[in-house]
Amino acid sequence: MARDLRKLFAKEREEKTYSMKKGHEARFLTKLDEKMPIEKPPKEKKGYAVWWQMVASVVVALGLTFYYFSSNEEDGNVSGTQIVETENDKEGQQAISLGDLSPDLKKVENYYLTNINLELSDLEVDANNKEVMDSYMDRLAELDEEYHQLNKELNQIGPNDQTIGALVKNLQLRLQLLQKLKSKLNQLKSSKNEQETSNIM
Repeated sequence: MARDLRKLFAKEREEKTYSMKKGHEARFLTKLDEKMPIEKPPKEKKGYAVWWQMVASVVVALGLTFYYFSSNEEDGNVSGTQIVETENDKEGQQAISLGDLSPDLKKVENYYLTNINLELSDLEVDANNKEVMDSYMDRLAELDEEYHQLNKELNQIGPNDQTIGALVKNLQLRLQLLQKLKSKLNQLKSSKNEQETSNIM
């Protein structure tokens, strides 16, 4: 008298209905809340505060750039180039830039330009680090000139992988250069502080 187990189990499932006790879900949720309290999502920063911080950073960057170039004029070293310029041709025509080619490239360009401006706004210029600052700013001016040449090439020849790659690489180099400058200034500042403390002792 062999029986088919599959039929037996199917029959048993049909006959029995399982139900949970009343209020089970509510009890489960309260226990879950006790064991793992739900963290309230952090309140978003006030939108205006974030915008004001970005605006303040840009203003500081522009102020430092103005200070740098005005101090160069006093020394007789008029460089005449800016670190980040708008993309207008000399004839007044609107030139295409890296960000005009695609939304992804616009994000990349905005990322680097924003970080470059932030790094510039964090720099502290004083008499002790002026020589180092000048050498780095000269290199930044060279990279800026190269960037404008690449933009001209982009407008004359049209978009191609080499020009786009060179533009992105230029922005990366500028950001890396500013980060190295910041690191160098921090080293100078710490060595100066160490010298002062050793002189005090």
